[in-house]
Amino acid sequence: MKMDKQLLKGSTATLVLSVLENEDLYGYKIVKEIELKSENVFTLKEGTLYPILHALEEAGYLDSYWVDMETKKRKYYHITRKGKAQLKEKKEEFKVYTTAVNKVLGFA
Repeated sequence: MKMDKQLLKGSTATLVLSVLENEDLYGYKIVKEIELKSENVFTLKEGTLYPILHALEEAGYLDSYWVDMETKKRKYYHITRKGKAQLKEKKEEFKVYTTAVNKVLGFA
């Protein structure tokens, strides 16, 4: 089933924070983790991802650092304490939202 991009738009930053909750990742790996965990329901283009990463970093939710690989450098992202608090808040908000939507739609 093709997902309406407007449904994804409001939750993309939360998805990014979520995949960074337990390990630091670089951009391509963040995209792949979201695809894997969503069973390919959510796919992000790099052009969508990097502005989100920059905004999260600017807000203090992420830090980044460079790692030298054999052939290139990769920029890794790490969720901060502030980012973990934001993620916790957003998860709770989403839980309330989905419960209410499910009730209205007759799923609950």
